[in-house]
Amino acid sequence: MTLTTSTSWGLQLVDKPRTITVGIADDEVLIRTGVRGVLERSGNVVVIGEADDGNGAVELARRHRPQVLLMDAAMPGMEGLAAVRLVRRHVPGTQVIMLCTPQTEEMLFPALRAGAAGFLFKNGEPDALVNAVRVVAAGEAVLSPSATRALVDHFTGADSERRDAARSRISLLTRREQEVLVYLAQGMANARIARLMYLSEGAIKAHVSRLLTKLRCDNRVQAALIARDAALPC
Repeated sequence: MTLTTSTSWGLQLVDKPRTITVGIADDEVLIRTGVRGVLERSGNVVVIGEADDGNGAVELARRHRPQVLLMDAAMPGMEGLAAVRLVRRHVPGTQVIMLCTPQTEEMLFPALRAGAAGFLFKNGEPDALVNAVRVVAAGEAVLSPSATRALVDHFTGADSERRDAARSRISLLTRREQEVLVYLAQGMANARIARLMYLSEGAIKAHVSRLLTKLRCDNRVQAALIARDAALPC
């Protein structure tokens, strides 16, 4: 799981990629308008659709297939976790970033397990939101610092049954894949892992792809959760 950092949200800036397509799902029109404005001023993000409820979010993803879907954690029409699961099932090429308030923070862990690639708070800085979209579109995952702290606290004391189940799944990995998983769970991007392991970035991408398949994970966040459940040195 690549957990990036910045001065405001703890997100590390990444190089500006090619144009990114984004969908926005929020029941408040002012939020959608504000998010659209922030993203489109970035110069390389295009908002290709909006939705005002959970059902609309799923339909938006199916019809327009954005690279990234920014979705409010609590919307009418369909429970947020169900919407994430449907998007990941029917439009696997669309990565979901959940936007939350303190009232919906408890959705962090279920949302990540459902396949969300990121979890951000609405009170973050505009530049950090843009960078989060770029990070997720590049195939990484992103959490705000407060979400990261909550994640670490939650998994610090995994119960023995969950730990044994996670270790059983990890045993399917090769030694090299397990090493990549440890680095991934520490929040490192592929380029840094490649430098540490003296391998090419392409080789690391291949290892990540194989370990995700073996662990039956949709993304790096879910793999990192398994690593933390197993009490690997993350």
